[in-house]
Amino acid sequence: MDATVTVTDVEDVGPDTYAIRFGTPDGFAAEPGQFVKLGTEIDGESVARFYTLSSPTVDETFEVTVGIDPDDGGAFSAFLTSIEPGVELSLSGPFGDQHYDGERRVVILAGGPGVGPAVAIAERAVTEGGEAAIVYRDDEPAHGGRLKRLRDAGASIYLLDGDVELDAATADVVTGAGDEGLFVYGFADFVADAEAAIEATIGDADDAKVENFG
Repeated sequence: MDATVTVTDVEDVGPDTYAIRFGTPDGFAAEPGQFVKLGTEIDGESVARFYTLSSPTVDETFEVTVGIDPDDGGAFSAFLTSIEPGVELSLSGPFGDQHYDGERRVVILAGGPGVGPAVAIAERAVTEGGEAAIVYRDDEPAHGGRLKRLRDAGASIYLLDGDVELDAATADVVTGAGDEGLFVYGFADFVADAEAAIEATIGDADDAKVENFG
């Protein structure tokens, strides 16, 4: 769908990382792990980017998590660093089929901004009585509060520095059981590492739901 959405809240959730919450337009529904296109006009030009949902459900509001690269973020990223409640953006979506779909156990490998869908999917699974594990690699992790609450709720959380191999942590959390959903979210280099770690663990990464951020 195409709609206009209004910012309801902006929260600093890590270094140069913000959780932006919007009022949900009529008819909009999405699952954690899907993504939307958000846009605005800057200096007379339309700009837009894709962001993956970081809220476990969509009700009166929904959330995306935005990581800003201060050295190479572009005009839209600069705009988002100072966004405030009340600002309106265009929305298209949701898009993507690499999302939570009621899996009894979820394992999410996340790099950088992949932490947004990771916490959303894990929270949804735990809330619905399932199990969750997150392997998150980043030199400057975000969403620390939500990760702690997930750990307190029984989820397995592995926080890795940016140069740490994924194999050992992946082997600890991936069981290969039929009711296990395996997800990968991150930029291309991370996705390649994650898929290699999955293959080293269970021999085949084809069944993983993968969103490559480019």
